[in-house]
Amino acid sequence: MSFRQVIRWLRTPVTLFVLLVVLGYGAWWGYKAVLTVPISTLNACVSQPVTQLTPDQVTVRVLNGGDVKGYATEVAKVLKARGYNIAVVSNTNETITTPIIVGATADSPAVKLVASNFPEATIRPDNRNDGTVDVLIGARTDKTLPATGFATSIAVPNGKACLPKSQGSTTPSTTPSASAT
Repeated sequence: MSFRQVIRWLRTPVTLFVLLVVLGYGAWWGYKAVLTVPISTLNACVSQPVTQLTPDQVTVRVLNGGDVKGYATEVAKVLKARGYNIAVVSNTNETITTPIIVGATADSPAVKLVASNFPEATIRPDNRNDGTVDVLIGARTDKTLPATGFATSIAVPNGKACLPKSQGSTTPSTTPSASAT
């Protein structure tokens, strides 16, 4: 076999190998560039000028961590009637005994406004940047969500609040499960 025949015989496999390397590099680069972007940056809230924050400006996700089936749905209906935007009604794997309000910071106006509906609630900051507030509920008591005594608006100290870009974020802060919604 002559040198020219060897080159002709190797041309197709070498070309195929080079194309596969380029394709593999492109797939790796695409994965690193697109799929590893944190989801929280995609749903970041927008700082908007407001002096009073009202329930219609707050997006809430209600997660059931108790044994009462359908309790998250009941709580969500009450909050919706009070003007809140309900994004998600689901379950959490976390066992909840008293309500927990989860939001960006403990001083966030949205967190304080939602927490005013749950006098026995614990506030848990998680540094989220999507402007939503999670309500984790468990045992049903008369004190969980009283009919009176909650705030209908709250002053925003610096005149700006971080509000969700769009209503209906679907990324709960805790892992949903298939238990009692």
